[in-house]
Amino acid sequence: MQHFSSLHKIFEEQFVKTEFPSEPKNLYDACNYFLQLGGKRIRPVCVLMGNELFDDIDPDAFEVANAIELFHNFTLLHDDIMDQAPLRRGMQTVHTKYNEATALLAGDVMLVKAYECLTKIKTEHLKKILFLFNKTAREVCEGQQLDMDFAQKAASGEKMIHVNFDEYLHMITLKTSVLLAASLQMGAMLGGAGLGNQQHIFEFGKKLGIAFQVQDDYLDAFGDPGKFGKQAGGDILANKKTFLLIHALEALPVEGRKQLEDLMDNDDDNKVKKVLQLFNDCKAGEWAQSLKEKYFKEAMTHLENIAVTSVRKNELEALAMYLLQREH
Repeated sequence: MQHFSSLHKIFEEQFVKTEFPSEPKNLYDACNYFLQLGGKRIRPVCVLMGNELFDDIDPDAFEVANAIELFHNFTLLHDDIMDQAPLRRGMQTVHTKYNEATALLAGDVMLVKAYECLTKIKTEHLKKILFLFNKTAREVCEGQQLDMDFAQKAASGEKMIHVNFDEYLHMITLKTSVLLAASLQMGAMLGGAGLGNQQHIFEFGKKLGIAFQVQDDYLDAFGDPGKFGKQAGGDILANKKTFLLIHALEALPVEGRKQLEDLMDNDDDNKVKKVLQLFNDCKAGEWAQSLKEKYFKEAMTHLENIAVTSVRKNELEALAMYLLQREH
């Protein structure tokens, strides 16, 4: 099985050939601008890795991988508008460089392009791949809505909505984890994996996706903005629920919890600094790292239970290690 970096290069070489029409110029310039920002391409490469875990890479895997990456970028374009994020991968977001209407349409076009890619796969694969793709796409949208719901106040002038750990975990599973998990499963389908192996590789991806989000929440608060490529404390400024915030609201003493709630309910010039201090007071960073490790171990158990030789699993294990040790 090939290393992630090798498959990344192979995927990138064919993905950069993705072509959009020349007109309307502003629309397709925005699409090209966003795709050229790059990215880790984790999900599409997972399609290829999931395929190669069981058999030689099927040419259809590249069309599925392209569809996954286009769908992922569609969600990022729309998420940036919803979050009013100024940066993506260290560069201007599309809605700030162009405008919100163009960013919305650019995302829509990417979604259409994703389905065009899926129409190119062999008929024998199409129905099962399309079913899982549509199910996953719907779940990602559901997760995004829950994320927005959690960030809003109950009503004007009222206090922040409290979200417990299980509610947040459900949202993250939908918004982040299922796309990674489905990418691996779609690849496994193309490789001829049985249902049991498909379930294990899906669960491996799902647990890995949760650990990935724990790390993402951690980096948003404690990471180096120069490496992370996003606004420092962006989740805090946007009043987004995160693993760190939920833990702090449960772990802080009454006075600290009241301070945190007040900061989330009101504007403060030093909001990020003050919230981070409260996170440090209850050791939220250390707690997040231990939670990440828990889900990593669960992911590894599912990987071990996939019925292929151990040596074929080494690259997926290496990918999991990379994702959870990243600084961006």
